[in-house]
Formats: sequence, structure tokens, C-alpha cells
Amino acid sequence: MRALVFNPTVPRYLLTRAVGSLWEPAYWSGLSPLRLRELPEPRLPDRDWVRVRVRMGGICGSDLHLVTLQASPSASAFASFPFVPGHENVGEVVETGPGAADLPPGQRVVVEPVLPCRARGFSDPCDPCRAGEYQLCVRTTDGHLSPGLMVGACRDTGGSWGETFVAHRSQVFPLPDAVPDENALLSEPAACALHALLRWRPADHDTVLVIGGGVIGQAVVACLRALGCSARVVVLVKYAYQAERARSLGADHTVQLQGADGHYEPLAELLGARLRKPLLGKRAVVGGARLVVDCVGSGRSLDDALRLAGPGGTVVVLGLASLPRGVDWTPVWLKELRVVGSYAYAVENWQGRQLRTLELVLRWMQEGKLDLSSLVTHRFPLDRYGDALRTALGKSAGKAFKVAFQFP
Repeated sequence: MRALVFNPTVPRYLLTRAVGSLWEPAYWSGLSPLRLRELPEPRLPDRDWVRVRVRMGGICGSDLHLVTLQASPSASAFASFPFVPGHENVGEVVETGPGAADLPPGQRVVVEPVLPCRARGFSDPCDPCRAGEYQLCVRTTDGHLSPGLMVGACRDTGGSWGETFVAHRSQVFPLPDAVPDENALLSEPAACALHALLRWRPADHDTVLVIGGGVIGQAVVACLRALGCSARVVVLVKYAYQAERARSLGADHTVQLQGADGHYEPLAELLGARLRKPLLGKRAVVGGARLVVDCVGSGRSLDDALRLAGPGGTVVVLGLASLPRGVDWTPVWLKELRVVGSYAYAVENWQGRQLRTLELVLRWMQEGKLDLSSLVTHRFPLDRYGDALRTALGKSAGKAFKVAFQFP
């Protein structure tokens, strides 16, 4: 099968980082740890596994961190090289083990990519998995699989940047006919957004500030409205086209980034806050939003999130923060903020029932309450991966949201 393979060595990593800082195409050139290769298809690890032929594989922000070598080196402890990237997926079953015979070949599916205890062959789950918090599994380097937090970071499973990959039966969700591929592809990032909102759900009278107009930020807005939450939603975006899409999905107000802190003035007005000028640096914000969701994870976005949160407020770090720089943590102390991370999805409590986040997302998609199809703006065949990555990294030029690999 054809697949993109990520296999860094220290010399290649250092050389690509050095050249890539001056010439972006280095990240997908012959220098790069990312290569298009012919590989044998991954084997089914056990009887409860299936093989999935990929129809669409998404390019996530975390994938871009990986390819541009911006991810924290600590993450390499939870991966096994070489691996095929890509965890956002839509596909169809082409082979099943005896324990997954209820999934017929040809069944269209989405695979939840995390690889916790159950997928790793443990009959005695760890404490987080037992509690339904399988996204926090402590055995992601153990069991009968090589290390890997998820499909797309484990050498044994493959990923959605290849023609096929394998998944445990527990990861596989059959797709209703009413949910098209484009919407299904966005079910995984939507589940990430929804998981954060279910854990830190705002009250209807709150104001929520969403930082970031990319796919995750848009999904936060859409999921808030699908939840039936009528909180006032303000979205801070980088580009005008992101503002337009956020409003169409239910945002009440949008503000565009302006210089170092030029956007603080319109935001302060919307948040009922006041600005105070220090001797040096950005203006201090008195007051702010009850809930701030940082969907970017950069030093700048995190710094803004802390400054713009109101007293006693909550900042949810939903974007991959990695190694942010230039963050002033004074507001955490001064405003007694709660800063929390949100990773992936879990078993949620919803209307008296326990169900997985992705189940709820797919239900809403089937019912027409959550439609993110329009966010799939660009499709590329795998052999044009350089163009795909260039488009995903240069969002403003093509007004891109979700860039995906389309397989025949």
C-alpha cells in the first residue's frame, strides 16, 4: 500500500528544522522525516481487529506540529517509529477478525483513534480506563502493541495518511447513511470540542470567549449550540473568512487579531472589561470572560486567554500547547483562574446516560443538529502531499479550514 511515513533520526530532525526555518518546503522535501513510500499493509494484531480502507484522512493541527517538528520532544516517548501519521478518518471495513464479525466488509465507519487498555489487550483496565476516562490511559506504551497514544502515532496500526490501517473493534463506529463523509471526517475534532464543553459547560447567562477560528474553534461554537447552550459566544480569529464561518455556526460576535493587543479594545467592550496600561507590555484586563477556550495553543493565544479570562474564571487549553513562549502567568494568580487541559474524548454523562463522546457527535450529525461538512474545504490525492501541507499551513491564501487526503 502507499502511505506517508514519518521516521525522524536526530541528524535529519536537526537538519530539517534548521532549513525549514528558512524554507518551509523543507518539511516535505527529501530532507524531511516524512516520505511517501510503498509498505506492506499492517497485520491484524488480534481476533478483535478490523482493517479499514481509508476514504478520507484529515490533516489536524497536531499533525502540522509533527511535520514542522514543533511538537514537544517529550511526545516521542509515547510513539513508535516509523509510523504512518493521520488520526482523523473516514473509511470502510475490508477485513475483519473473528471477534469483529458484526462489521461486514463494505461497512462505512469512523475510527476513534486512541489506543487505551482494551485495544492493547488488557483484560484488567487501568484506573482511568475503568472509570471511563480512557483518554488518560496509563498503558499507552504497553501491551501487545508498540507505543502510541493513538492510530497515526503507532507503527503497528498505520494511520489515515495511508491507504489502509487497522483498528480494534471497540474503536470502530458504523456510520449512518445520513452522515456524509465530509461531516464524518469532522466527528473526531468535534468530539474533542464537545468533551471540553461537557466537562466545563457554561451557564446560559455566561459569556464564552473562543480563541481561534480554525476547525477546533468552529467546532466549539457549533457544539455549544448543539448542546442547546444560549451563552453569548465571542470568537477571536486571525482571518476575516474565519469570522464569517463562526457567525454562521452560531457565534454572537467575532473579533479579528490586531497587532500585539489592538484586539483587546473591542474584546473588553464585549466582555464588559476595562483596560489598564502597565509600564511595559500588553495592557492588563480588569474583568473578562467566565470561560475561555484556547483552540490554538500558541504562546500568544495562551497569554491572551489568561489575560482575557474574568476573575475566578476557567481557561480550557484545547489547542496543543507544546512549548509556548512569552506567557505571563500573573493573571492566574491575580484572578485566581482555573487552567485546565482537555485531551480527546471519554465516556460522558449525558441526560442520565453514559455514552462516548463520539457517539453523541454522530447522533447529532445523523439528526442534523451538527453539520460541519462545509469545513472540509480542500482535498488532495496522497501523492500531492506537499501541496496539501502547504495549503494547511498557509490557511489564509486558500481560505482553508480542513485539508484532507482523498483516496480513490
